[in-house]
Amino acid sequence: MSDSLSVTPISQIPKILLTGGTGFVGRPLLEALVTARYPVVNVTRRSAAFALPGVQNCVIPTLSGDNDWSASLHGVEVVIHSAGRAHIMNETHSNPLQAFREVNVDATLNLARRAAEAGVKRFIFVSSVKVNGEETEKNRAFKPSDVPAPRDDYGVSKAEAELALMTLAKQTAMDVVIIRPVLVYGPGVKANFEKMLCAVYKGLPLPFRTINNRRSLVFIDNLIDLIRVCIHHPKAANRIFLVSDGVDLSIGQILGKLAVAMNKKSRIFSFPQSLLGLGASVVGKKEFFQRLCGSLQVDIADTRALLGWAPPVSIDEAFAITARSYQEEQRGISHG
Repeated sequence: MSDSLSVTPISQIPKILLTGGTGFVGRPLLEALVTARYPVVNVTRRSAAFALPGVQNCVIPTLSGDNDWSASLHGVEVVIHSAGRAHIMNETHSNPLQAFREVNVDATLNLARRAAEAGVKRFIFVSSVKVNGEETEKNRAFKPSDVPAPRDDYGVSKAEAELALMTLAKQTAMDVVIIRPVLVYGPGVKANFEKMLCAVYKGLPLPFRTINNRRSLVFIDNLIDLIRVCIHHPKAANRIFLVSDGVDLSIGQILGKLAVAMNKKSRIFSFPQSLLGLGASVVGKKEFFQRLCGSLQVDIADTRALLGWAPPVSIDEAFAITARSYQEEQRGISHG
C-alpha cells in the first residue's frame, strides 16, 4: 500500500486520463490541463466536436463495469475521474440507486482497477459533499474525518465508490485522492445558482433578508486549482479533501453580492422563514427551499494545512466573473 509519506514519484508533466471532459467541471479542467501543457487522454461519450493540442480523444459511449480501458491507459500516470451519473432533480429511473451504482460505483472501480494494473500512480476521484450529508447546523461545518451520512441515492453511490477506492489503494501501489466539492459555480452554471442569477438579473423581489443560514460554495477555477495541486502533491495521497471558497454566506449575502456584481439594485426583503418553508412545502418545493435556506458548511482547514493550498480567486471576483458571463449570455439571447 502507498501512503502520504511514501508515494511513487509522479513526473513533472505526467500524462493524464480525464473523464467527464465535456462537463461543467471537466471542460474547463481539460482546458486548464492543456494550457499547463499536460498530455491528456480525454474520455468522451461521443466523438469529440473539438480538438485541443496535446489531447487524445477516446470515445467510451457508456460508463459501466465492463469498459475496456487497456488502450486508453497506455503511458498514463494520473487519472482524474470527474464523470459520473449526476444528482437528478426529477428522477425517472425505476431503480435510481441501482442506476447510480452502475455508473458511480461499478464503472469507477473498474476504471481504477484497470488503472492500477496499467501502472497508473494516482487516481483522483471527484466525489461530492453529499457523502457527508445534506445539511449542517450553522457554524458546525462538515470535516473530511466525519462518518459519511449520505441522504440520497447519489450520495450513497459516491460514498460506496470512495470506500471501494480506498480499499483498492491498500491493495495496490496506486494512490487515491478524493475531493468532495460543495456547490460548484462559474460561467455556464445551471440549476439553483442559475435561478438566483436569473432572479437578480430580472430585479425580482426576494424574501430572504432575514434567513440566517450559511452555505459553502466553490468557484470552478478554485476547484480546478485544487485538482491541479493534487496531481503532484505527495501529501495528497490516500486523503479526502473538502473544498470551498473559504467564505460561507447566507442566501441574502449571496443574492446581495450577485446584485453588486451585476450592478443591480438589491431587492431582498424580510419575510418569516417559517412561512416561507410552509409555502414551499405546499407547492412541492421543499427540497428547493432547503437548498437555498438551509446551512451546509465545510471545513477546509485540513486542505489548507496538508497541501499549503488556498483558494486563488476571491469570492467577490468569482461572483463578478460568473455574473458577467450570465449577463453577456442574456444579452446575446435578447439580441439573437
